[in-house]
Amino acid sequence: MSEANWYVVHTYSGYENKVKANIEKTIENRHLEEEILEVRVPMQDVVEMKNGAKKNVQKKMFPGYVLINMVMNDDTWYVVRNTRGVTGFVGPGSKPVPLTEAEMKPLGIRMENISVDFAEGDTIAVVAGVWKDTVGVVQRIDYGKQTATINVELFGRETPVEIGFAEVRRM
Repeated sequence: MSEANWYVVHTYSGYENKVKANIEKTIENRHLEEEILEVRVPMQDVVEMKNGAKKNVQKKMFPGYVLINMVMNDDTWYVVRNTRGVTGFVGPGSKPVPLTEAEMKPLGIRMENISVDFAEGDTIAVVAGVWKDTVGVVQRIDYGKQTATINVELFGRETPVEIGFAEVRRM
């Protein structure tokens, strides 16, 4: 099996999240989890002034584009290319060109292996994001996505939540 690379897909403006959701649904339906690893719409925090008040909002870094970490083959190309809202892969002609390591650095995507100081079964504390001040036991670690899945109590029952490595600390 060949290795996965990051590719850029051009979409209709405003369709980025819809394209991401559609591709993720297709991955699930066609069991392509091993070939299409991650779909990303890179966001950045921007400070906007509204009615004289500063407000932090998230804006798309590249409106009209979606990043996909995938193994390129006829199947995966076809699935992505024929997703509603996708106008094509970025690259000369019909051949998609993977992003280089240098192109990925500013996007916060790193190829080198990441090590974390916790493992499955460890208790971790969430120090940032929506689940800040939550404590949970690590159920799964996804190095590709750089996330840890912990169970949190939501409406009286255990619910798995995916949290970025940057948002957690070992207890």
